[in-house]
Amino acid sequence: MEKISIIIPVYNVEAYLKRCLDSVVNQTYRNLEILIINDGSTDNCREICDEYAANDDRIKVVHKENGGLSSALNIGLRNFTGDYLGFVDSDDWIEPNMYEELYAAASAEKAPISVVGYFKDTKSASVPMVNTGHIPNGVISTRDMLLFPLKRDQYMSFCSYVWNKLYSSKIIKTSRLEFDEKIKYGMDVLFYYTLVLAGKCTGVYTDKPLYHYTQRSAAISKSEALGTKKDILTAYKKVEEQMNRSGYSELSFWARGFYCYHASVVAGIANKTGNISALRTMQNEIKEHLEDYIETNREYPGKHMRMRELLSLSCE
Repeated sequence: MEKISIIIPVYNVEAYLKRCLDSVVNQTYRNLEILIINDGSTDNCREICDEYAANDDRIKVVHKENGGLSSALNIGLRNFTGDYLGFVDSDDWIEPNMYEELYAAASAEKAPISVVGYFKDTKSASVPMVNTGHIPNGVISTRDMLLFPLKRDQYMSFCSYVWNKLYSSKIIKTSRLEFDEKIKYGMDVLFYYTLVLAGKCTGVYTDKPLYHYTQRSAAISKSEALGTKKDILTAYKKVEEQMNRSGYSELSFWARGFYCYHASVVAGIANKTGNISALRTMQNEIKEHLEDYIETNREYPGKHMRMRELLSLSCE
């Protein structure tokens, strides 16, 4: 059995950490290297990490000063030794057979990226994400590996998150891929696209929800800090540039459409908080990318109306 490395970044999640670690150490696929990167937690995460490491020799713990999620992930990328690599967020958890399923699919098709579906977990329910678009059996082309995450309404369960996937380590090691430490929100999107484009990666998809994505108010994705939210605009702009450079310019309007969507999110926060300067800036970004947004959302006219409403807000 080839070795799978799993990187788990940890920061102040003591209420969730044991559930996460239990789900990883009890995987049916046993040949694991589990890298826990404690990013300067101030709660009891340090003690929990050390306790699990003392009881399982597959676990390696790194304690570091707080530097942010990307810096923690990069420590893992510089130290993993597996043939394949996966990521698990420390407030999430996984089904017992997730890595067995991911590995089996990757091996069967000799695919450098293997993908499974996921649940969104709230306090009251686990809701499986469902694809309405068709994903073929067997090998998925590089073009579709780029396109599916950008057609989120049709491929909700595919996405560009890094945690519902298994990656061949060769591409990561050869290209020396790392997360952009200047980006606090959207770094996973940029990492995924950089990886796919660097290796011209094909993939394979297993239509089973096996990852549990916990919805909590303290998560970065729920933040309304303008500085953090604007980071994803940088990420999608870099995705667009990479697609244009790598021979996929005919798809880059999808990245611009997503850029426009996130500009609208920032505009909404700016309006809510009374930040007129930020609102005006985002309105200009929406205007510049509105044609691409409309093109990528032809089936959803209600979304066009929302953009028009944001553009009509007063900046005085």
